[in-house]
Amino acid sequence: MRAQAPVYVQYERVPDGTVIVGWAALVHALGVDAPLRRFACVSEKHVSGNRRVEGNWEIFDKRYMPGDSLTDQLNFALRHEQIDLLVMKRTFDLFPEKELTDFIKATPTGGVARRVWFFFETLTGRTLNLDDADAVTAVDALEPDKYFTVKGKISQRHRVRDNLLGTGKFCPVIRRTQKLEDLINLNLAQKAQNAIGKIGAHVVARAASFMLLADSKASFEIEGERPPQNKLERWGRAVLEAGQRPLNQTEIYRLQRTMIGDDRFIEIGYRTKGVFLGIRDSNNEPVPEFIGARHEDLSDLMLHFNECNNRLRHSEVDPVLQAAAIAFGFVYIHPLEDGNGRLHRCLIHHVLAERKFSPPGMVFPVSSVMADEIDQYRETLQSHSRILMNHIDWRPLPSGNVEVINDTSDLYKFFDCTDNAEFLYECVRRTIEKDLPREIDYLIRHDSALKQVMDYVEMPDKIAQDLIMHIRSNGGKLSLKRRKAEFVKLSDEEVIGMENIINSEFEGFDS
Repeated sequence: MRAQAPVYVQYERVPDGTVIVGWAALVHALGVDAPLRRFACVSEKHVSGNRRVEGNWEIFDKRYMPGDSLTDQLNFALRHEQIDLLVMKRTFDLFPEKELTDFIKATPTGGVARRVWFFFETLTGRTLNLDDADAVTAVDALEPDKYFTVKGKISQRHRVRDNLLGTGKFCPVIRRTQKLEDLINLNLAQKAQNAIGKIGAHVVARAASFMLLADSKASFEIEGERPPQNKLERWGRAVLEAGQRPLNQTEIYRLQRTMIGDDRFIEIGYRTKGVFLGIRDSNNEPVPEFIGARHEDLSDLMLHFNECNNRLRHSEVDPVLQAAAIAFGFVYIHPLEDGNGRLHRCLIHHVLAERKFSPPGMVFPVSSVMADEIDQYRETLQSHSRILMNHIDWRPLPSGNVEVINDTSDLYKFFDCTDNAEFLYECVRRTIEKDLPREIDYLIRHDSALKQVMDYVEMPDKIAQDLIMHIRSNGGKLSLKRRKAEFVKLSDEEVIGMENIINSEFEGFDS
């Protein structure tokens, strides 16, 4: 097994003076068709601090050098590397079962051996020729100090606590980073409650309405669309209903139909043909940046996607982490002919509402933040999807669509959602710490200015509101054009007086 490392592993150059180990060694030795995102190697020399990181490589001190066998590399990976369920599953597909069985029999009470056994049978659906484990202390499938997990039940066969976020058929992984720990500790849900608890219900309702509209507009803007008002309102109603019905196939179909409206030219439900993101060249040939799951796999994938959501919705996993896992898992599968992006963002609201993270009737406009941070949003999406393209074989169709010709279902079942979760949590943080307080502050100032203006000069509410808008949008002065048009009946003294009222009320407001 051990030999001088090849110069490259999946286009990554191996650092000089090292030997590949763990997942990288297994992928190379077995020819595993799965994308490695992190690579491990052992130096021929001592490494200060026992390990260091160079690019995508983690370089270990020479004392970490494992033995020569496949199971030695598997043991190293489970002990020292991050969990990658996709690589693990496809490694197991090619792993000699006898060698694996002998490894488990050699240390039947060992934690690593039982975890290997559990993961093999959970991910592949195959049963090894082994008797059930003895009644020893159970170990966790994932280390709770390194990963976010559910409490889970103990698999009696393996004596392993199944604390995965999903199942062996669909399972995201979220690493327990310091950034996520810090964001969770901010207790943003309570901050939102505190912000609206200090004001009247009428102001809260108006703030919620404005934030919903902002989110709806931004969600369409991200897709490059400028929808008519009725489409915005229809989608806004769907978002407001988020979390009121369980997420399942019926609800996904309902949401898509609500969003599409006119379904004469769009297939409602899980698609029956391929889908890709990208462009077509001058010959109508597809140039895909990303290809969604094969339509033949969608029924099974979405069944287990919903099972994963049901597992998380009844857990103590932070609601924003669940929202990230479900929303990004959905958009990577891309199960619909049209509307995947908007529905992906709607699922964020669904989870936050169902888990009561967001106050009733309140929508945090995360789509607005995503639109503002569109480059980071796209990079977050593509950091996962881009690398999958090297493992998708496809051919163009005369229709300008694509046909996938290899088995890709695993690519959409297992993914590391950590970066997605960090990005989404930052979006939620901004909406709660900045957007919500700002909207409330604006409404309070606006209402006060409106009352004073109408006390100063008796006029209809609509005209007073228009006056405030025009003065604020023109740097605190009523423009000459407006002064000679709809406000021609006001005296100069009245105009100056109302400008002073409005400017005073909005002094210091961050517009």
